[in-house]
Amino acid sequence: MTVIQRLSRLFDPFLHADGPPPQTLAAFIRWGLSGSWGVMGWAFAISAAAGVSEVITAFLLGAVIDSTMSGPEGYFVRNAALLGGFAAFYIILRPLLFGSSAAMNGIAVTPNIYPLVQSRLHRWTLGQAVTFFDNDFAGRIATKQMQTARAVTSVANEFINVIAFALASMVGSAILLISIDWRVALALTVWLCIYFALIRWFMPRIRGRSKARAAARAMVTGQVVDTITNIKTVKLFGHGDHEDRTALDAMERLRLRAVEFGHVSTAFRFALMAIAGLLPVLLIGGTVLLWQSGTATPGDIGAAGAIAIRIAQMTGWVSFTLMSMYADVGEIEDGMNTLTPRWTLRDGDAALEVDRAEGRIAFEGVTFSYGREGGGLVDLTLTLERGEKLGVVGASGAGKSTLVALLLRLYDPESGHITLDGRDIRDITQDSLRRQIGMVTQETAMFNRTARDNILYGRPDATQAEVEDAARRAEAHEFITGLRDHKGNTGYDAYLGERGVKLSGGQRQRIALARAILKDAPVLVLDEATSALDSEVEAAIQTALDRVMEDKTVIAIAHRLSTIARMDRIVVLEAGQIVEAGTHSELLAAKGTYARYWDRQSGGFIGVEDLAAE
Repeated sequence: MTVIQRLSRLFDPFLHADGPPPQTLAAFIRWGLSGSWGVMGWAFAISAAAGVSEVITAFLLGAVIDSTMSGPEGYFVRNAALLGGFAAFYIILRPLLFGSSAAMNGIAVTPNIYPLVQSRLHRWTLGQAVTFFDNDFAGRIATKQMQTARAVTSVANEFINVIAFALASMVGSAILLISIDWRVALALTVWLCIYFALIRWFMPRIRGRSKARAAARAMVTGQVVDTITNIKTVKLFGHGDHEDRTALDAMERLRLRAVEFGHVSTAFRFALMAIAGLLPVLLIGGTVLLWQSGTATPGDIGAAGAIAIRIAQMTGWVSFTLMSMYADVGEIEDGMNTLTPRWTLRDGDAALEVDRAEGRIAFEGVTFSYGREGGGLVDLTLTLERGEKLGVVGASGAGKSTLVALLLRLYDPESGHITLDGRDIRDITQDSLRRQIGMVTQETAMFNRTARDNILYGRPDATQAEVEDAARRAEAHEFITGLRDHKGNTGYDAYLGERGVKLSGGQRQRIALARAILKDAPVLVLDEATSALDSEVEAAIQTALDRVMEDKTVIAIAHRLSTIARMDRIVVLEAGQIVEAGTHSELLAAKGTYARYWDRQSGGFIGVEDLAAE
């Protein structure tokens, strides 16, 4: 392993964080950077050593000037050690210090801190309940993650690269000036007090306006991503102009926040440049006065001048960096507001991993209404035995989707319990619970990945032969082999586009079904699983579904009643409660709600007239 490779692996850039992200600034930054402090400490020390070298530069310059006062004759012989040290410092030591500092910062620290912080924020965000994502733009959340990780990385980088360097230079400069005369050092101290007073006044204002600018920037991203995600709807309704105006409104708010930031940053830069011009006058003028009185040498004037000019130049660099750091702090705070809320759904401390469930499910007095007055489920009690096939029927808003969402523990009931094999699902880890449930929905979820990757999502360790077998059983293999994307990838290697946009609705559902077949979970949920298929394909799929449902507990939701007529039992939901239950034949004989649905369906769907009839 080369030196560069070792440098790049001094700490794990994907190390898990210790606990949730804190909601105060300093603690949040410590949380994000934990695991990297040792390497950052070395980088800080090397950067500080490079800063001290600037003071050594001024010291050597003064010594060389003083050495010339003895005259030119035999100068090089008399001062060989001094001149040799001068050359060695500039040719060897100084480049080595600056090169080492650059290597530590550019190879060991910065490239690893960004993924360290980003991975921690991403893991935390993935653990949020679905309501967290329902209440925000997907693009805005993603932007906040990247913005916050970038800002923390920038703060760490600049703290090492600039603050350590500048502080070491300032301390070393003060020591050197004291060695010349304490009054010159006092002049530098007074100047530094004025300098830091200006920083203290400006920085909170820069921080606040940067925070506002970051929020406006994230809103622009969220708005644009939302429009592009729904571009077909935009075009179908001819609302390109409307979306343009909406985006422009967000961009105008960003522009105004940027202008406000520009006002304070311009004033800050102007004030610091003005005070920077004062320093050479104070230090060089003061040392000249001391030389005139015989208490300073020409070399002291040269050293003080070198320090004054270097600090004056550094002032612009440091002030710009501090402004950038405070702007980054504002962005970190803005990101914290979005990304650090505590999880509303957590695994219990004693939650168990379930290997493979038997599939017995019970809803016991479950009530859930999404925090509203109505909707959801009301005191629902329902039991499914292992291997039972249950059909669920009801009009829109009856509670069908809520029942499934609660089973998957996307939400927790407001009252009552849900059990799997007799164990409350809150006592099972969320991931292992959801591994027990295969699901095919009407709104199929596709990743912008290959057809193979989308099917493998059911079981990532499956072989290609198993993937193809699942696709064949879902009647998907034939059309998959004919796929071709814009990059020339074909078949199972073809990319499906964002949300599977390159496929028809029926093709998406068949891939989703192949995914569920590959997953082979003991519980299977079919939520309008064949609604996007034509009759011929549905007939072929139904045979596959019959095989897939063998030895599984099944919950099938459908408006097309013919797809659930063969279920072991059917329940009819109205306003979150079970109003009828029985087999298809029993419910028809009862001549109730289910019978009305069956009699009035034309083409197999519950129509608007059914809703009016209730």
